[in-house]
Amino acid sequence: MRRIIGFLLCVCLMGGLAQSAHAQTAPDDSEIATYRGLLAAVAGGKLGDVKRLIASGTDLNAIDGHGRTPLMVAGYRRDLAAARLLIKAGADLNRLDVQRYDLITIAAVANHMEMVKLAIASGGNPRLMTSPYDGTALIAAAHLGHVAVVQALIDGGAPLDHVNNLNWTALIESIVLGDGGQRHVACLRALVKAGANVNLADGSGVTPLELARGAGYTEMVRILEAAGARQ
Repeated sequence: MRRIIGFLLCVCLMGGLAQSAHAQTAPDDSEIATYRGLLAAVAGGKLGDVKRLIASGTDLNAIDGHGRTPLMVAGYRRDLAAARLLIKAGADLNRLDVQRYDLITIAAVANHMEMVKLAIASGGNPRLMTSPYDGTALIAAAHLGHVAVVQALIDGGAPLDHVNNLNWTALIESIVLGDGGQRHVACLRALVKAGANVNLADGSGVTPLELARGAGYTEMVRILEAAGARQ
């Protein structure tokens, strides 16, 4: 038990520092002021200009200084109309920015279900390894407790047991970076129902069941035990 408590304290510190250091970065006003062409049109919500520039044969995957494409900017803006235009014209759904985020992960973190569904239905790859953590959109969504997005990614074929460079799966992140509340419980339940490995331990050999018990998350413990999780 002492090992688990100490581990969880480290998780709180490391998770907070890591997430602040490597969080997704939406374009700020100073960056947008430097945009030209399609990037500027998307950032400004000017659909008429977006259509005109696409028709002129402009580069659909032009990037800003952070490696963001117009489609990524549409994702940050939650602009489905612009995203549909860009996707229909052939914009790269699976391009990564300099921090290795793609449209699906951007939308997953933003809890933007419509954008997640659009990206997957249009050929976006939910199996991509993304982020500085070598993670996936599913891991990010489970960490944040975005239940509907987690289910959409599961339905779209996201890898259930991918292990990131923190040695955590989506299931483990729903425990160690969750709050034990109903949203994270629902994420864990969806992962278990889909067939995620309930006995895949973290890098220290601590199992999901041990992690949930150590955190006092009784509902998660019940779900894991019912699925055959071992101490």
